[in-house]
Amino acid sequence: MRFVEALAFAKEELAKAGVASYEADAYWLICHAAEITKTELLTRMSFDLGLSDSAHAKFLEALQRRVLREPLQHITGAAAFLDFEVSVGPGVFIPRPETEVLVGVSLDLIKSKPNPNVFEVGSGSGIISIAIARARTDADVLALETSPEAIPYLRQNLLDLAPSVTLREGKFPDDSFDLVGSVDLLVSNPPYIPEGAVPLDPEVYLHDPELALYSGQDGLDLIRDLVSIGHELLVDGGVIALEHADGQSDAIVELLLAQGYKEVIAHKDLTDRFRTISARK
Repeated sequence: MRFVEALAFAKEELAKAGVASYEADAYWLICHAAEITKTELLTRMSFDLGLSDSAHAKFLEALQRRVLREPLQHITGAAAFLDFEVSVGPGVFIPRPETEVLVGVSLDLIKSKPNPNVFEVGSGSGIISIAIARARTDADVLALETSPEAIPYLRQNLLDLAPSVTLREGKFPDDSFDLVGSVDLLVSNPPYIPEGAVPLDPEVYLHDPELALYSGQDGLDLIRDLVSIGHELLVDGGVIALEHADGQSDAIVELLLAQGYKEVIAHKDLTDRFRTISARK
């Protein structure tokens, strides 16, 4: 099969399967199968070249998995975030572009703080801790994760991309009380979907771990703990930054104000929706 034919076939099959990003995914699947970059793919298409037998077989297998709505990142084994890639797979929450806003807000909050102590709750693949550690090499970053499925990916990603980050295997808040009064930035992209709610995309409800999705009847159980217990963990003047679902901003603002936080700010994501909130102790 020629590369041009493979691309057209992949687009058609993915579109029929309801994959919204069918065009981009088609390129990714072919590049993954042929082990080439997109630039190399375009070059081979211009010369009307074809896939090798092994690449063709790998492409068809990968395409079928994607048609069945397995996440692209599980198929390729990697997910892009900012200027780096992390390894991901079953049991690990797949990074989303929205979290780039959370990272940007977090870095802005500690920009004037030398040698900040950063504590991330629910690190997953590690993207937040990695991004902060790479941007702030003077930071002492601690990443907490409880999922036994996610921890091997997290450990390897930290080793490859941000070896200065300390990994703590444990549960919040049980494994955080030794940090009382020492944290400059508490950051988290916690589970925030209400129990009983079903996400729209099969890639989410079939493949993202429930531990990273659901948190009580209104989706705010862990956020309540982060707000209340986080207040004890933070130094005076320390800051908290949380990602949340669209429509939860007002409720979280009330939680933060009731706990005594100041400078409570709701931040919009890349689609102009309030998806991140920050506050200062």
